Amino acid sequence: MTIQSLGVGSGLALDDLVTQLIAAERAPKQDRLDKKEESLDSQISGIGQLKSKMSDFLDSVDELRSDFNLQGREPTITNPDENNEPFTAEAANSAVKAEYQIGIERLASGSRIETADAVSGGFSDSTDSVLSAGSGSLTFKIDSTGDSFSINVTAGQTLQELATAINSDDNNFGVNASIIDTGTTDGGAKLVFTSTTTGDGNDLVIVNDDNLADLDRVSTTDSTETSTFLSPVISAQNAQATIDGIAVESSTNEFENTISSVSFEATATSSKASDGVTTLTSTLQIGFDTEGLDKKIRDFVDNFNNLAREIDTLTSYGTSELEEDGALAGDFMARSITQGLASIIGSNVSSSALGGLFAIGVELNQDGELEISSSDEFGIGSGEDRLKDALENNFDDIAALFTDSEEGIAARLYEYTKEYTTFSGLLTTRERSLNDEKDQLATEREQFELRMLSFEQILRDKYLNLDQTVARLNQTGNALLASLGQA
Repeated sequence: MTIQSLGVGSGLALDDLVTQLIAAERAPKQDRLDKKEESLDSQISGIGQLKSKMSDFLDSVDELRSDFNLQGREPTITNPDENNEPFTAEAANSAVKAEYQIGIERLASGSRIETADAVSGGFSDSTDSVLSAGSGSLTFKIDSTGDSFSINVTAGQTLQELATAINSDDNNFGVNASIIDTGTTDGGAKLVFTSTTTGDGNDLVIVNDDNLADLDRVSTTDSTETSTFLSPVISAQNAQATIDGIAVESSTNEFENTISSVSFEATATSSKASDGVTTLTSTLQIGFDTEGLDKKIRDFVDNFNNLAREIDTLTSYGTSELEEDGALAGDFMARSITQGLASIIGSNVSSSALGGLFAIGVELNQDGELEISSSDEFGIGSGEDRLKDALENNFDDIAALFTDSEEGIAARLYEYTKEYTTFSGLLTTRERSLNDEKDQLATEREQFELRMLSFEQILRDKYLNLDQTVARLNQTGNALLASLGQA
């Protein structure tokens, strides 16, 4: 007799019994694996969040460990005429704190060339042909800079077409050709060339390469550059300025290092006094960029506190059954990070006259966060007072406080944080280790499922035999009862 399902032959609920025995065997081991996986997922997520915050913090302290970023100089310009701003200025970190009186006398300009009046051999209209027969070329150049480009001219090409060809040439270095119609028969149409190349001696030269008579009208010289045709109506010139009464010039409108480590760019000529002659000077004051450094310090405080709060959240224990523990509750590495950061924050920097962060008003509070206090608890001034005083009187010492290669707060924080966040850093290594554990757990689950399948098979074989035995006994009993009934 073949039994297709447990209990069919015997009438006993053997299939339910096997299911219950398997569930009883599976439950504790399944629960252990699930809890371990949940713990690993939580730790991996927590380590990922911590590494992300520490990477953000690493970027922020990287900004602070460079002298260049902290020793900025701020140029301030005061103009006598609020409607006229004759120049802008920039200062390098090495610029001396000082004040200058600057006047812009003249802006740098390029040269300007115009064709002759129609009555003097020029052009009567923009549709006039530049070249009556044959073909040739014009070369536009600035001798002192080496810039040049050439334009081909063909018979019948109009004045307007020539101007368009010049302006659209790919090698044009800054020559603009335009046509001005004088509106008179004598004046006619004038082709005007302007060059953006400024500075004394940088006049535009237009060479009649093939010495064609018609092209002399739009050229300054012949191919040998010995003849002179058109001459600049305005020559290229330097910008001129005065600094504390000293006359200075520049071939462009930019005056770089005319004042050591300071550059300024002329944008307009300075206003004149009531006599129309005397130049009114503007005051350029080179001072410390206290506003910029103040912001960097406050950003540092905020970035540190963001990291401290993240660590506190990840490592906290729930205060009730309704509040879950943090992903890294009680984690030794996370706690040690907090201690290491606090140790660096509170350290002394001997290369700075300020000594430590406390001198610039930055201190750790009871919650393990940085603050710049607004109240004076110890009679030495509030944090805000100390920061303001340091910015005004110890500007460069603040930089040393953060950037000293051996003791600088930002330099040390950068190296400390980097140990945890790089590819081979401690947090990355920890993350890989946890992922390896999770892979091992997956292997354990596979092995566990195989064991459970084996256990189920053993149970089914065992109870199948029982089912068959009871079925046979029932069959024998039924047969006996039938026999006795017949007797």
